[in-house]
Amino acid sequence: MTEKALRLGTRRSKLAMAQSGQVADAVSQVTGRPVELVEITTYGDTSREHLAQIGGTGVFVAALRDALLRGEVDFAVHSLKDLPTGQHEGLVVAAVPEREDPRDVVVARDARKLTDLPDGARIGTGAPRRMAQLNAYARAHGVEIETVPIRGNVDTRIGYVRSGELDAVVLAAAGLNRVGRIDEVTDFLSVDTVLPAPGQGALAVECAADNASLIAALAELDEPFTRVAVTAERSLLAALEAGCSAPVGALADLLADGQTVKEMRLRGVVGTTDGSTLVQLSTTGPVPETHEAALALGRELATEMLAQGAAGLMGERAH
Repeated sequence: MTEKALRLGTRRSKLAMAQSGQVADAVSQVTGRPVELVEITTYGDTSREHLAQIGGTGVFVAALRDALLRGEVDFAVHSLKDLPTGQHEGLVVAAVPEREDPRDVVVARDARKLTDLPDGARIGTGAPRRMAQLNAYARAHGVEIETVPIRGNVDTRIGYVRSGELDAVVLAAAGLNRVGRIDEVTDFLSVDTVLPAPGQGALAVECAADNASLIAALAELDEPFTRVAVTAERSLLAALEAGCSAPVGALADLLADGQTVKEMRLRGVVGTTDGSTLVQLSTTGPVPETHEAALALGRELATEMLAQGAAGLMGERAH
């Protein structure tokens, strides 16, 4: 008798289905059990409003979590950057698999890079974080750009460039990788130009906190360095009291000496969406050995950023 299939809750978008499918395969391998995808429509998928207006954090997550808590699915896969920073009672992130490329990328007409977009270029993005940093970049380099708020899936966004409506769009490298469209990228943005969203490129595999055997099985997919990095990034975000629609970028990367990882550098940025003011700081220290140490690293950098005026740049506080 074959064991009952595990039910994996996923959003219906092409990207969500692709990343959930990859996790399903990995879970099948470690558990020896079949995994079936259960498609769930979330408010963030059906609403046509801009993410900043519908509350940002959690709009793609709530329906999946409700299904988990009701026992309709056994576990769920989220893009980590969509996950609210607070701990959810009754649920646990059992695994953070190895992270994809965290960078943002440009898909532009005529195969252009950010540096050779024409003056007055219209660049589409749904993220205030990207707008703030792109506008700051333009100001620093004396070029005129217009950032245009857009929504929609990868096809829709790239479609704006193909149709000539926009000169370029900025997307996450990880998403394009997962849907097999990375070859359409015309420029990979250095993290020195645009810091990604906290947790960008990483996935969270969540299940009920009382399902000990499933937690143990899913833990096989966990990648410890990815987990401490995203924990520090999300701790920074939480300490700045910002939701995922706030203009905050953060990236923790590991500094290695040959094969040995020596230190972790955490960088953070917060800015006004017009790019006129940015607070950008970084800190480097030993790789955190514990969850608490990773949280502390994020909090410390946030405290320094707040001391330098970050609080006034957040616009509406996330409620």
